[in-house]
Amino acid sequence: MAAPTAYAARCAYSLVATDLDGTLLRGDDTFSDRSLHALARVAAAGARHLVVTGRPAPRVRPLLDILGGGGLAVCGQGAQLYDAGSDRLLWSVTLDRELAETALGKIEAEVGEVYVAVDQDGVDGLTLIEPGYLMPHPTLPALRVGARDDLWCEPISKVLLRHPTLSDDELAATARSVVGSLATVTMSGPGTVELQPCGVTKATGLALAAEHLGLRPRDTIAFGDMPNDIPMFDWAGRGVAMANAHPELKAVADEVTTSNEDDGVAVVLERLFP
Repeated sequence: MAAPTAYAARCAYSLVATDLDGTLLRGDDTFSDRSLHALARVAAAGARHLVVTGRPAPRVRPLLDILGGGGLAVCGQGAQLYDAGSDRLLWSVTLDRELAETALGKIEAEVGEVYVAVDQDGVDGLTLIEPGYLMPHPTLPALRVGARDDLWCEPISKVLLRHPTLSDDELAATARSVVGSLATVTMSGPGTVELQPCGVTKATGLALAAEHLGLRPRDTIAFGDMPNDIPMFDWAGRGVAMANAHPELKAVADEVTTSNEDDGVAVVLERLFP
């Protein structure tokens, strides 16, 4: 990677890492003109923008086209490092089916039946949902299967869970208490509690991407809104939570900006990259 320009050197950060849902994206799954202009300032300064999201690579590709098309993205909660320019995964890790089913069995022994979906690995992987599962993002495509066994027809990067009565916080807390080292439990948005390969987080994916780009934690400012962004904040030089963020993330953030609907990412970037 080329060295940051002198203009970028005047800013403390040469890597801007942003979550998508609830952070850079508005509720209607669009980017505001103000956010796009702010990211253009980042690029003009010689710094890099990196999407770090729970969405799998196939669900990120159309959004990256709007953001410029090329570059890297950390997808699947850190399980995938995607190169948009060549439309390939530079790195990915999958969740073993046996471990996933064992983890699900432990969770259901505590809370009763949960509804399950999976994201398949790969740049063309599908999101499969079992009967009863409702997509928290109705705009995202998913294929309904006939039974849970049909979810495991291809390697997967993560499992998504929903409970008919428990809150996300309650379901995530119970899952963490019983899953142990079988998987990493994350909560990434309303109706989105997830199981991913043990030890994989947004921080592990971000660290891999930053190493690929020749950048360090102290070079990085990260933006997010949910508890799954906590490891990313712990890794980065500065963490900025949105006004709409979960209280757990706000508690560890260095700064709280305005909401995703009020261009919170742009508010900070305009200050850092005038």
